[in-house]
Amino acid sequence: MAPEARIKSFLKNGATALCAGLVVLASFSLGAEAARRHYRSHHHRHPEVATIPPRALPYPQLPLPFEIPGAQYLPLAWADVKGWSDDDHLAAYRTFRASCRSINAQTGASEPKSLELKALGGSLSEPCRAARSLQPTDEATAKSFFENNFSPLRISRLGEPDGFVTGYYEPVLEGSRTQTDVYNVPVYRRPSNLFVRGFNQASVSLPNKGPVYRKIGRRKLVPYYDRGEIEDGKIAGRGLEIAWLKDPTDLLFAQIQGSARIKFDDGSTIRLNYDSYNGYPYTAVGRILIERGIIPKEEMSMQKIREWMAQNPDGAKELRRQNRSYIFFHEVNLSDTDEAVGAQGIPLTAGRSIAVDKSLHVYGTPFFIEGELPIESDRAKTPFHRLMIAQDTGSAIIGPARADLYFGAGAEAGRVSGRLRHPMHFVMLVPKSLDPNLRAARLPVPDPRPSEKIAKLFPQPPAAKPVVSAATSGKDETVAVASPVPLPAPRPMIEPVREPRRHMKTRSHQQ
Repeated sequence: MAPEARIKSFLKNGATALCAGLVVLASFSLGAEAARRHYRSHHHRHPEVATIPPRALPYPQLPLPFEIPGAQYLPLAWADVKGWSDDDHLAAYRTFRASCRSINAQTGASEPKSLELKALGGSLSEPCRAARSLQPTDEATAKSFFENNFSPLRISRLGEPDGFVTGYYEPVLEGSRTQTDVYNVPVYRRPSNLFVRGFNQASVSLPNKGPVYRKIGRRKLVPYYDRGEIEDGKIAGRGLEIAWLKDPTDLLFAQIQGSARIKFDDGSTIRLNYDSYNGYPYTAVGRILIERGIIPKEEMSMQKIREWMAQNPDGAKELRRQNRSYIFFHEVNLSDTDEAVGAQGIPLTAGRSIAVDKSLHVYGTPFFIEGELPIESDRAKTPFHRLMIAQDTGSAIIGPARADLYFGAGAEAGRVSGRLRHPMHFVMLVPKSLDPNLRAARLPVPDPRPSEKIAKLFPQPPAAKPVVSAATSGKDETVAVASPVPLPAPRPMIEPVREPRRHMKTRSHQQ
């Protein structure tokens, strides 16, 4: 984590405790630099100073507070985190410890460069080391683990009071290994001519953001086919079909979720996970239906979208093509009892795993999410206060306080997740090593006053004269009033000397 650009964000955000630590830290840095400049400027004017060795700064090299672009923060006490004591911290701890297996595997090796650009960087390795030897069996121990290793930080997008959540799940679909009259919607694996700069074409799970190209020959790159072109058969007949589905709407929602289970007539199942995409940004079909006035915003859900598409097949085809993004899958070796694997590379935990913006956050980061959600029914306001762990990502998940809550597999998980589009409070758990309050408390006191010899080289203004004034309490107090410092003499006005203009004489070409 680079320390250079960390002060500015906290001064903007107005978090009192954070700012206090930063101002102190900034004043120390500025004071030290001013002293060095002063020393260098007087070195030549006062040769005797050269015999005095430069004094080493006693301040430790403390890392500066982190910065999340476009976010505002507020440090909290644990008592101020609403619903914190009511959660199942033991369940959250097990999910966090699963993330730590991946984080601990990176310890000792060179950290990916992507971590250096993110707020938490590699700081999660410290609480993960503590979790390696801790296997709590009771709620109190798990709760104490989080409180002892993290500090709560309220976070939201700059200028907004809350974050925003949606839900996702793993669809379970009926399919066929071969094309039939009933099963005629292909599920494609990644084409061999799909190219992403900086990645080998054999790489597993290419990025879900950024440009993607279609490679023609050895050098020519053009944009890849969009959804409409692929549905029209641009890559058909190349042996890319993994399976066949009944309904293109099933495929669309499997692509939105990023994973799927396909059950065949013989009772077998294959598990599919995201592998790559075609390079076009994701467009939410639900938002288009809202903008067109087809489904009111307050009634929008995945089930409403499915119902409208089933009733309007021609409109559904046009609506799908509005989302030009197209997802390719690969098979994963998971049983029916295993959960889907997230972008962190570990199985997700239903009700505890979330997808976050991977350009801002580190996988394994705990977020306490609090508010009300329609869990039990469309109009229910079920209290929701749960510690979730960032283990996945998605192309539509953008922002510092934006999360997709994972609810598991199957129809019921799909109904619950399809209802979620709600503002919620986000509290990010920050490792204690990054806590600005603790850093400010550890800062040393300023340097002692300079020696008499050094003080003579830098004479100070005349001492202030004591003035006796009557205080409000009736007692006399001596108030030091600094003597006015005279201003320098004004510069003399000197009239500019005007010289006569000289005109260049040109020589005529005609002699």
